[in-house]
Amino acid sequence: MSGLNVIVGQFAYLTHQIFILLIETSEFSRPATKAPTADAHARIRFGNHKNPFFSALKLKVNQYFEEESLSRNGNTNLYFKAVFFISSYFIAYCILLLVHPAGWMALLLCAYLGFAAAAIGFNIMHDGSHGSFSEKKWINVLAAYSINILGGDAVLWKNKHNIIHHTYTNIEGHDQDIAQLPVLRLNKMQKKYYLHRFQHLYCFAVYGLSSLLWVFLLDFIKYFQGKVGNFKINNLEFKDHFIFWASKIIYFSFYLILPAMAWGWAAAITGFLVFHFVLGVTLSTVFQLAHVVGEAEFTDSHFADHRIEDEWAVHQLKTTTNFCTRNDWMTWFVGGLNFQVEHHLFPKISHVHYPALNKLIIETCTEHQVQYHEFPSFLSALRSHMNHLKETARA
Repeated sequence: MSGLNVIVGQFAYLTHQIFILLIETSEFSRPATKAPTADAHARIRFGNHKNPFFSALKLKVNQYFEEESLSRNGNTNLYFKAVFFISSYFIAYCILLLVHPAGWMALLLCAYLGFAAAAIGFNIMHDGSHGSFSEKKWINVLAAYSINILGGDAVLWKNKHNIIHHTYTNIEGHDQDIAQLPVLRLNKMQKKYYLHRFQHLYCFAVYGLSSLLWVFLLDFIKYFQGKVGNFKINNLEFKDHFIFWASKIIYFSFYLILPAMAWGWAAAITGFLVFHFVLGVTLSTVFQLAHVVGEAEFTDSHFADHRIEDEWAVHQLKTTTNFCTRNDWMTWFVGGLNFQVEHHLFPKISHVHYPALNKLIIETCTEHQVQYHEFPSFLSALRSHMNHLKETARA
């Protein structure tokens, strides 16, 4: 019994530490401050010493599209993939709601919904939000708003991802993608807590909860505060407010209320949690392997002249890594986000072109002696991520 008491005591202590940590660092517990204007966003400047690397790379990329007579947007393969993921997603949902499969089959379908939702985000929403899914603007807008079907919001995502993350990649205090819950310490500039020494053990539990927190809490914090981190969300129109609330209501109706009417609340909540756990782990893992690994650099935003020494493109290469780029299935499923270097340098080009651009980037990096990071496999990238979490917890 004494051993059991020790285990229970340690669990209670860690739970208490997590609770205190969340309260102390909560957005709601901080004093209200005036959201910075667009001028404050521009405080960080990148080196403007014309590094020939990016100019040479852009020239090669432009020549590639001209010589191959290709559009920079998506192609038929992407559109077939989009139809597959969307149709299979709704078929799985309808089977769950109308057929009432056995318990284990229902859980598998809920897990598949999580994978399919992540794939829709990777392939359709992500390209759409960057304007590269189609040559037609209205199709890109429609693709971008697929995130609302999954519980998020396209406007908030664009501010967080397109504007902030792609500009201030891995810059502490600016990049909201590394501003995780305080239960994780992703770089040595973030505050360290006792709990972090175990973060490599519980990180996937946090990742599994991340999409739930996104849908239930973080979107609402951004919406009501009118900012993403310290960056003000400008000019929300009436339609943006309407779409935000309408999509949230529809989401909770389709993912909780209707399943509860068909299955009962216990089964509905269980399936909902399985769905979100798979979704959260899948989304978070793909991002972490690109930016939160030992080979990726992190930069402090609190320096005297608010200037990054490197030009923007070189900064992207220092803070971003590729992984598993020779695995066609991985590329197909994650929408080319294993080619993160290509995506960060050319976000307005559809991911279907990243394998071709990869050769040009490696060639140009070699010519200009710019470092390029790539993990040969998913497991090697995952190993680096786990080691990074361990090292960051000890630093």
